[in-house]
Amino acid sequence: MTMLALEIGADGFAASRVANNVGTDEIRRVPIPTRAAWDSCRDLLLQVAGGEDVTRVGIGSIGPLDMAAGVVAPPGIAEWATGFALVSAIEKLFPGAIVQLALDGVCLGLAERNFGATNDVLDAVAVMVSDRIGAGVMVGGFVVVGRTGNAGNLGHVLVPGFDERCECGGRGCLEAVAGGTSAVNWARAQGWQGTSVDDLVGQARAGDELADAALTRAGTALGRAIASVAALLDLDLVVLGGTMAAPGTSLWKALGAAVATHARLGHLTGLRVVPSELGEVGVLAGAGVLALTAGEG
Repeated sequence: MTMLALEIGADGFAASRVANNVGTDEIRRVPIPTRAAWDSCRDLLLQVAGGEDVTRVGIGSIGPLDMAAGVVAPPGIAEWATGFALVSAIEKLFPGAIVQLALDGVCLGLAERNFGATNDVLDAVAVMVSDRIGAGVMVGGFVVVGRTGNAGNLGHVLVPGFDERCECGGRGCLEAVAGGTSAVNWARAQGWQGTSVDDLVGQARAGDELADAALTRAGTALGRAIASVAALLDLDLVVLGGTMAAPGTSLWKALGAAVATHARLGHLTGLRVVPSELGEVGVLAGAGVLALTAGEG
């Protein structure tokens, strides 16, 4: 019985088999092409399947999506932006396979609950801060999915003190400040010469003032949003991962200061924000959990 995990990311597809002994070197990744996105995704899945009979596939995708309909509409894939029936396409590719789809944040929550820092708590939030910001919300030991499957859009929580325009059309969203693309754009507007999140993090560590300021702004916004969500959900653990959350930068210091300032209610005094240990495989690992549990319940 061969099971596959598939990740639809902001800039690429990733896939692997689901098994106890699968290493990171066995994960296959391809960039999102400018055209024929499904062809690229299909070829990746077939390569990973290796001609074996595939019985289950778990998919973690950036949103928005319609989980019940099996449709994804990631804005970074032009051909799919108005909706692509991904589940149906994979069911045709692997006849008889059970295919299960969830938002990337939901998959991140599943991965942290099964393999990471939240496996011994009932209520927590796992946050991924890269170019975009998503989260897996865990309440009572279950990862919250939401009415349409889009629960966990922490990137679109409004943050007091900021009014940047967001890609969603609103203003003051967390992602418009702390998302990697937004932070890089802000720093460049101030005169910084780098071009990527890796540049931003590396130069901030090296003492570049503008890169450091961009990460400080991001950390402050993240801390404010996290304090608000913790108050809403009555939780004391947040796990933070993603390229923007690399350790050893001013983002963590600013985040801690913002949490200390705003998480003042008595039940929040023990609120902890800790780094994820899952690295780049969190969403794909969660998609593997989907594959393992597909058809159950």
